[in-house]
Amino acid sequence: ILSNADLERQVDTTDEWIVSRTGIRERRIVAPGQATSDLAILAATNVLEAAQRGADEIDVLIVPTCTPDHLFPSVSAITANAIGAHAAAAFDIQAVCSGFIYGLAQALALVESGLAQNVLVVGAEVFSRVTNPHDRGTCILFGDAAAGALVVRDEDGGPSGFLGFELGADGSRGDQLIVPVGGTRHPASEPFDPDDAYVQMNGREVFRFATRVIEDSVLRLLDRLGMTIDDVDLLVPHQANQRIIDHAIGRLGIDATRVFNNLEHYGNTSAASIPLAMAEARDAGALRPGMRVMMVGFGAGLTWAACFVRYEPE
Repeated sequence: ILSNADLERQVDTTDEWIVSRTGIRERRIVAPGQATSDLAILAATNVLEAAQRGADEIDVLIVPTCTPDHLFPSVSAITANAIGAHAAAAFDIQAVCSGFIYGLAQALALVESGLAQNVLVVGAEVFSRVTNPHDRGTCILFGDAAAGALVVRDEDGGPSGFLGFELGADGSRGDQLIVPVGGTRHPASEPFDPDDAYVQMNGREVFRFATRVIEDSVLRLLDRLGMTIDDVDLLVPHQANQRIIDHAIGRLGIDATRVFNNLEHYGNTSAASIPLAMAEARDAGALRPGMRVMMVGFGAGLTWAACFVRYEPE
C-alpha cells in the first residue's frame, strides 16, 4: 500500500492536496520482481474459482492492458499457460482505461457468433512501472491491480445480459496522454530522455475530455436503447479522479447513491479499474442480480467506452 503520507516523502505534495484534487488516499503497488501477468494470473484464478469452472473450459482469454510484461509474448498467453488454459486462444487489447469494456465487447461478439462458449476477460495493469515517481502530476494518480469477469453462453437461449455498447476513439489527441519511448516510433534501443519512458499527461485536457465523454457516451447509449438515466440502477465509472466522477454525476443527473466508487483505496488502475469496482460493488451488496448497470470508461488514445448490462450471475 502506497499512502498519501508515503508520497509526501517522495514529492512536494500533501495528503490534503491529493485528496482535494483527486479523492485518492492510497494505492496498491506490486512487489519488486512482480509484473502484470502475476496479477492477471491471480485474478483469472479467482474468477474461475468463483464461477466454479476449470481452466480447460475457457475458449478465449482476453487481457486488456497497456502495461504488458513484454512487447511480446502477450500477457494473455503467459496467463493462459499459467492457469492451465492450454487450449484457449489468447490475446491482449490495448485501449488503456477503456480496455475492459472493449474486452467485454469482444467477448460478447465471440460468444454470440458461436466461436466461443466461455470467454475470460481480465484487466491487468502495473502502472507503477511506467509512472515517474518524481512527477507530482502523475505519481499520485495510478496504482496496480487486476480484476476480471467470465462471459458465458446461455445454453437455455435466454436473453443476453448485455444491453448495448458505445465505443470510440479520438486519435487526434493521442499525444495528450502518452508514453513516448518504448515502441517503434522511439525504441528504447535509441538514446532518450529518461522522463520520456514514463507517462506524460496533459491533465487539463484529459479532464476536459473525460468530463464530456462520460456524459455523451452514456446518454448516446441510453438514447439508442430508448432508455433514460432513470433506467440505470448502478453507474460504475472508471475510477480516475473524484472531480471527474462528481462532474459526470452532476451532468447526468444521477443520484450519488446509485454510483459506485472505490477510488480512494486504489487510485487509477486503468483497465483493472471497472472490474475491480464491479467486484467490490457485488461484495458490498451494491450490485445485485437483475440490476441494470452502466459501466463507462475513458483513457489514452484518446478512447472511450460505455456498456449497459443486466447483471446475471450464474
